[in-house]
Amino acid sequence: MSENSQFRFPGATGVGSLPGGDAREAAKTATGSFEDFPFLPELPARGPGADMIGRTAGMLVELYARVEPSGWRIGDRPGRDTKRARSWLGEDLDALEEFTQGYAGDLKVQAVGPWTLAAALELKNGEAALSDPGACRDLAASLAEGLRLHLTEVRRRVPDARIVLQLDEPSLTAVLRGQVRTASGYRTHRAVDRQIVEATLRDVVGAHGGGPVVVHSCAPDVPFALLRRAGAAAVSFDFSLLTERDDDAIGEAVEAGTRLFAGVVPGTEGPLSDPAGSVMGVRTLWRRLGLHPGLLAEAVTVTPACGLAGASPAYARQALAHCVRAARSLADNPE
Repeated sequence: MSENSQFRFPGATGVGSLPGGDAREAAKTATGSFEDFPFLPELPARGPGADMIGRTAGMLVELYARVEPSGWRIGDRPGRDTKRARSWLGEDLDALEEFTQGYAGDLKVQAVGPWTLAAALELKNGEAALSDPGACRDLAASLAEGLRLHLTEVRRRVPDARIVLQLDEPSLTAVLRGQVRTASGYRTHRAVDRQIVEATLRDVVGAHGGGPVVVHSCAPDVPFALLRRAGAAAVSFDFSLLTERDDDAIGEAVEAGTRLFAGVVPGTEGPLSDPAGSVMGVRTLWRRLGLHPGLLAEAVTVTPACGLAGASPAYARQALAHCVRAARSLADNPE
């Protein structure tokens, strides 16, 4: 068993984003839906600075970003976009604190990981930070320090919770494969060496000081083995994108004690199957891997497939409640 096997997580939680722009309503939904694993909601509908890139850019230390027509660009000093991002994060933390008085369970907070950030943030020349190894190093160091400060603030506000950090890395596979497009759109940036990707992730995971870190990606071909080696206690993914090519890596991860955050509930509007049907694929995977059914509830946390920002508030609440029921089905009937 790896050092990650020390971490146990409750059966269900959300991914991060919710619809709308009301911080109190979102905090009420996130804490009310999951009695033992709430999360700090993100509300990108509020605009630039509330989106995942802008929100994390606002956490950076001694690096600042502003909105340009092409996206977020690193600048020399904090401007109104940085201030807006920090203000909204403060508002979200105020709301979370209000709805977690006396709470003592797991609590998840999300930020963008170093490689998706490097693929999304532009340098002054308009190219992604990914194009410059030195800029990538500076960005990762700034992010790690910003996360330390953020996690300290969350602990101050919810002192009895165990904080779980989620790093969102939807661009990670594209970074590893050299599929991130240049500013012109005609070429792609060179693939980053896997050892450098892993070492950088390990450094940022370390910002949590030994606390549990989940790495989330709702893109295909999640690099399970790399994330496990980088110190992720859990990997969060869109279950519908798995193929049998992923079987060996998933089996090894489970046996090493890595938790799977299985995104089985659709993140976009539509009819939901019964809770048992939602986790049928997880049971099938388990049988295919020859894993013990009794491990299921211990190894799997049920989540939506991705964030719920694009859904209606009613569907978002329904999807989160469905995750709880599906997790209960998995625990009650592992076979």
